[in-house]
Amino acid sequence: QVQLVESGGGLVQAGGSLRLSCAASGSFFSINRMAWYRQAPGKQRELVADITRGNTTNYADFVKGRFTISRDNAKNTVTLLMNSLKPEDTAVYYCNANVRRAQPMGIYEYLYWGQGTQVTVSS
Repeated sequence: QVQLVESGGGLVQAGGSLRLSCAASGSFFSINRMAWYRQAPGKQRELVADITRGNTTNYADFVKGRFTISRDNAKNTVTLLMNSLKPEDTAVYYCNANVRRAQPMGIYEYLYWGQGTQVTVSS
């Protein structure tokens, strides 16, 4: 099985910074796309940023210029550096990953989610 474990959430004042990390563990061949999503109370889960195995990045408009996503393929980790945080960034942040696993019939890709980490930005 594969597990994604997030860390680094917490409470911060507006204008502050936080670094979220997500580590993948378990039995797998490789990891393709990795991403961070967030879900605020009463709202749908939304994409924050994603990154390919080759380090091509994509950001939601509402975090461009403030957040940076990066990954370490050797350690199977993805990090989200969040600067200039705003109260509207308050949400549970989830890591997800497209993980390639070997099966008897070949290598297949599966989507996994972490359990989420709370980020609260006070005004």
